[in-house]
Amino acid sequence: MVGLSALWMPIVVSAVFVFIALAIIHGMLGWHKGDMAAVPGEAKVMETLRGLNVQPGDYRFPFSNSVDEMKTPEWDEKMKQGPVGIITP
Repeated sequence: MVGLSALWMPIVVSAVFVFIALAIIHGMLGWHKGDMAAVPGEAKVMETLRGLNVQPGDYRFPFSNSVDEMKTPEWDEKMKQGPVGIITP
């Protein structure tokens, strides 16, 4: 049986190779290029957020403080009416 101490170099080399290969593949093929889209009326949305003095952070809308609140009919109505999203200003 081969000990782990004899295999550390092949393990490290293969991990580095896989990391570099995945970085190249993701960069060249653009798999995640279409994951995000522009907000319609982007300039107006940005101006509104600036006017509200929104601090940097992650925000979800609609927002709830608990899972129980998300089970209410009011929450369902908010979700149906929209918009629904996550924003990181």
